[in-house]
Formats: sequence, structure tokens, C-alpha cells
Amino acid sequence: MAAVAQCVRAALRPRYPLLSFALRTSPRLLCVATQQKNTGQNLEEDQSQSQNEQKVEPSSAEKILTEEKVKLEEQLKEVTDKYKRALADAENVRQRSQKLVEEAKLYGIQSFCKDLLEVADILEKATESVPKEEIKDENPHLKSLYEGLVMTEVQIQKVFKKHGLLRLNPVGAKFDPYEHEALFHAPMEGKEPGTIALVSKIGYKLHGRTLRPALVGVVKDA
Repeated sequence: MAAVAQCVRAALRPRYPLLSFALRTSPRLLCVATQQKNTGQNLEEDQSQSQNEQKVEPSSAEKILTEEKVKLEEQLKEVTDKYKRALADAENVRQRSQKLVEEAKLYGIQSFCKDLLEVADILEKATESVPKEEIKDENPHLKSLYEGLVMTEVQIQKVFKKHGLLRLNPVGAKFDPYEHEALFHAPMEGKEPGTIALVSKIGYKLHGRTLRPALVGVVKDA
């Protein structure tokens, strides 16, 4: 301890004579100064360690926040996908519902039209059964009755057309199983096989959909 004090006094004597004298007269001051210096170094080390710990702690917090951010982004992506799928499903349901409503409007009179077709068939048979040679001015009652039937038949066909109901009279056309029902097949000269040679009963289509197929006779190979 005495040697340390001597060294300190020797170093301080040229520049700080008073401090050197104080240290010579009171070695205890040197001990106090040394302790204060050590204490200051310890405080600096503690502060540095505290700063390092503070630097480490934010790193851990940033890691946790990053993990939470990734989880939230995944959840957001999942929720967004579900939302888009729900929107797509809702749009599909809306379109299907709209289509069903439109079809109901178009084909809601289907049963009613089928019943009216029987009336149209009766009118057609009635007009065809009247002999043309009997329709003369000498038979005014028969002529008026025939003309009334014809007018009624024309009017009912206008009503059918107005509501999308059209006749199928496919004589000479190619046989189509979706529109025609074959009653028989028979060879016929001058007729192409697979064509319709005879229509036994008129068919009808409602807005492009076959309501009643035409009953036909089809030509086949000889």
C-alpha cells in the first residue's frame, strides 16, 4: 500500500503538488479515491450490462411481435379466402334462384298449355272433318259454323304463339327423338330414309322446350 501511495505521489507531484501533499499526509484519501474509481468502473460495467440486456430484450420482443404478425397474416388470409368463397357461393345461389324464377315464369303455364292442346286438337279435327264441297252459300249454317271454327282455331294459335307455344308439323324433316315420337317405320319410294313421311298428331314446343312430341311415321331403308 505504501509503495502504491509513493507511485501516485510521484506521478502527481509535478502537476498537482497540493494533491500530492494531501496524499502524502493522508494515505487514506488514496484508498478512498481508488474505491471511488473502482465504484465508477463497476457502475459503468453495470450500465453497459443493463444496456446490453435492454438490447437483448427488444430483440426477443421483436421476435414475438414478428411471430404474432405472421399468425395474424395467416388468419387474415384464411378469413379472406372464406369470405371470397362465401361470396362466390352466394352469387351461385342467387344465379340459380334467378334462373329458377325465370323458368317458373316461362314454364309455369306448362300444365295449362297441355290442357289447351287437347282443345286445339278437337278444333283441328272438327275443321278437317267438314267436307269442303259442302261449304257453299246453299248451306249457310254449315258455312258459318265452319268459318267460326276456323276463326277460333286461328285465334287460339295466336294466343299460343304469344305465350311461346309453337306447333311442330315436321313433314319432310329429319327425325329428331327429342321432338318427335315414331309410331312406325316404313319404306317409301322417293323418300329419304330417316325423314318423316306422315304426321299423325301435331307436336308443340314451349319456349324452345318440347311440350308434346309430334307423333310421326318415319321412312326406313327398303
